[in-house]
Amino acid sequence: MAEKCVFLDRDGVINRERGDYTYKVEDFEIIKGVFEALKVLKNRRYLIIVITNQAGISRGIFTRKDMKECHLYMQKQLDYMIDDLFYCPYHPDQTASLGRKPDSLLFERAMAKYHIDHAASWMAGDKERDLIPAKKTGLKTILISNDMESDYADYNAPDLITAAKEIINKP
Repeated sequence: MAEKCVFLDRDGVINRERGDYTYKVEDFEIIKGVFEALKVLKNRRYLIIVITNQAGISRGIFTRKDMKECHLYMQKQLDYMIDDLFYCPYHPDQTASLGRKPDSLLFERAMAKYHIDHAASWMAGDKERDLIPAKKTGLKTILISNDMESDYADYNAPDLITAAKEIINKP
């Protein structure tokens, strides 16, 4: 049976975007309303999968271990409501990768692993590069932003809790 899913970007959607890499637990600040948003989606039986670019790894700014510590912290803070997390450690200056957004390889892997129903699933991201691969793979999209628009966004929302309410109220 196909599953419905909400894919999420990490920085700027789940945790506060710092304008620099977030790879230390003490800098990892969950945005207000994220916990409640995930509860709303889980109550409607959505899988929650994070797809994130983590180019600081290939650039030598932080390690996979640093990132995994942040992700463990995130999971603990969010009561383990995130079903899976896919990340791309590469930066285009170091290594080309189809896994790096705006390419769609990580979405395709997640969809195959969990038998995702494309038509019933969504992507919420704070940048256009989050939405481009979602559109390529047939997902509906929500741009999390107060001041940006995108031709790739089906909807705009100021935060994840507003986006979650939008998602559950759409067919």
